[in-house]
Formats: sequence, C-alpha cells, structure tokens
Amino acid sequence: MDKHVKRNIFTLQGFYLFVFFGIGSLFPLLSVYLSEVENLNGYQIGIILSIGPVIMIFFQPFWGMLADMKNFHNRLLTLTTLITGIAALGYIFFEGFFSFIIVATILAVFQSAIIPLSDSISLKYTSKAGVNYGNVRLFGSLGFGLAVFVMGRLSEWNPQVIFYTFFLTLLVSAAFSVKMPKESSGRPSGLFSGMKDLMRMKKFLVFLGVTFMVFGPNLANNFYFSLFVEDRGGTYTGIGIAFLIAVLSEIPFMRVAGSWIRKIGLLQVAFIAALVSLVRWIFYFTEPALSLVYASAVIQGFSLGLFIPAGLQYIRDITPLHITATAVTIYSAVGNGLGNWFFTFFGGIIFEEFSIYGVYIFFAALTLIGVLLTVWLLQDDKKTSFRTGY
Repeated sequence: MDKHVKRNIFTLQGFYLFVFFGIGSLFPLLSVYLSEVENLNGYQIGIILSIGPVIMIFFQPFWGMLADMKNFHNRLLTLTTLITGIAALGYIFFEGFFSFIIVATILAVFQSAIIPLSDSISLKYTSKAGVNYGNVRLFGSLGFGLAVFVMGRLSEWNPQVIFYTFFLTLLVSAAFSVKMPKESSGRPSGLFSGMKDLMRMKKFLVFLGVTFMVFGPNLANNFYFSLFVEDRGGTYTGIGIAFLIAVLSEIPFMRVAGSWIRKIGLLQVAFIAALVSLVRWIFYFTEPALSLVYASAVIQGFSLGLFIPAGLQYIRDITPLHITATAVTIYSAVGNGLGNWFFTFFGGIIFEEFSIYGVYIFFAALTLIGVLLTVWLLQDDKKTSFRTGY
C-alpha cells in the first residue's frame, strides 16, 4: 500500500472514529438529559427521540439523490457534518419541549446525510484501492464504544458536556471529510432518475426487505436490551458493560469480514449474520440466566459486524456506479430509518401488552423472514450463474 492510499485510508478511519464518538456521546445519554435536567415526561422524550428515525426515512434518499445529481458528495458531506454539530448546541441555548422538537428535527435532517454519504465514498475508494471496507468502518464501532464508556462518567460532572463533545467531534470530522478521497459518480443525472432505475431492480428491492427484517430489530434492540437486562436482574452498571461488550465486539468481525466475503461470498456472509441474529432473539425469548445474557452480547458483533460491510458492499455491487450514493442512502433509510422506527414502535406496543420476551419473539419472527429472503437471493444467484455459465 503506497503512502497516498495509506493517507486516504487514515482520513476515512479518522472520520468514522470522530463521527461515531460524537454519536455515542450524545444519543445514548440524550434521554437521561431530557428527563433529569429538562424535566420532560416520558411521552415528550419519546416524541423527541422518534424524530430521528422518521426523518431518515424521507431525507436520506434525498441527500443521496442530490449528491448523485450534482456530483458533489464530499462537499455535501462536509457541510451536513458541520451543520449537524452546530445544531446539537440548540439543546443548550433553547429550552422547552417545542423548542427541542425544532432542534431535534434540524439535527436529524442534516445528520441523516452523514453516514450514507461517508459509506458511499468509503465503499468506492476501498473497492478501487483493494482495501477491506471493514477495516475502515470498524473505527466507527471503536469510537462509539469509547464514547459510551467515557461520556457516561463525564456527564455526571456536567450533563451538558455531551452536546459540547458532539459539536467538537463533528467539527473534527468535517475537517477530515475535506481531506477524504474525492468521489465522482461518473455522470450527473436528474434528481429522481436514479430512484426510478433502482425501483426496477428486483435484487435491490428484495435486499431492502432483508435489511428491514434483519437490521431493524438489531437497532431497535438498543432501546429494549436495557429493559431485558434489568428484567433478568441486571444493574445499570451491568447494562453499560453489556452495551460496551456488544459494540466493541463488532470490531474483530468487521476486520475479518473482508476475508470471509472473498472466501464464501457477500450474500453468504449476510446470510450467516442474519441467522446469528435469529438465534440471538430466540435465545433471549427463553429467559436465559444473566451471566449468559452478558456473554451473549458478543453475538451483536458477530451479526452486525458482518452484516454492515457485507450489506453495503452487496448494494455497491448490484447497482450502477453513477447512482451508488442514491442506492446507499435508500438502503440506509430502510434499515436505520423505517426498520428502526417500525420495530421500536411495535416493540413498545408488544412490551406494554405482553412482556419484553414477547418483543424478542416478534424480532425473531420477522428476522426469520429476512433469512428466507436471503436464501431466495442466494438461489436466484445460482440460477443466474447457471444460465450465464459462470
């Protein structure tokens, strides 16, 4: 690897490290701040926290289409990262429920562009440079894990530190994004032309279904896992340790994802990740002992650590180069936005009507559909290979 490639990879890794450190500093602790410092009730906090996933559903595809249409992915990433960091300071300078709704909305609109645009840039560059994408993306998991561990303690000293840290880390991230390798999609296109092309692609639409069924429960689990651990007799300290184990365990699996993909294939790795998620939800439904729950936190690394790089690279491989950003942002909107919202919302209803174990059998049932859809894609690939003679 020459010096130019090393410098670009270091820049991408630095961006992910600081962006996810910022995300890990703010969002896991935001509900506590709104409750204990701003004295908002549960309904108000729920509304504010639900704004992000809903905004993502609509705005992530918009950012991707805009980037592909104008062919200025890097400048758009720098701008949205900077505005996102500034927007978070609104929680300090304004007060009251309705003011926080406005802050949360502005924050979500611009934040929704950051991860899919950076993923699009990173995917294209690592593919061109022959570098494992997982070796870049794992720095995001590292940043998030460090933030959860460090900021929980700093916020006890001053709760507002989470907003200042978010602002500063995203400021640093914006500086890294300026130095990122420039992405060119080849030819600018109309705003909705990329969307039309993607909606005609059967494999793309089916994999969106896989993402919804597999990725959605994993994200919603961030809200329900603490309730699950508490129900099994865990303490707040134990919950924090379990989350730290879960996030940091993604790193080694992201590191090996590239070699696994080369050996057995993208869809095969995605299938393994989906199957592991299914086993995890069924295991939680059986009401396991607390010690086994802590040990099982590593399973998150196995499932997400493999599914994130495999899923993104599969989207890149099956879509035309000039609409990669549009494809990645739609993919992200379905998983991070729609899937996150759907499973969090209906999980809450099931939790209220039944129990936390009902939530996990609900997760298992729909993850099973995701596993079956992945099997269908694998079979379709075999048929295509047989017809073409490859």
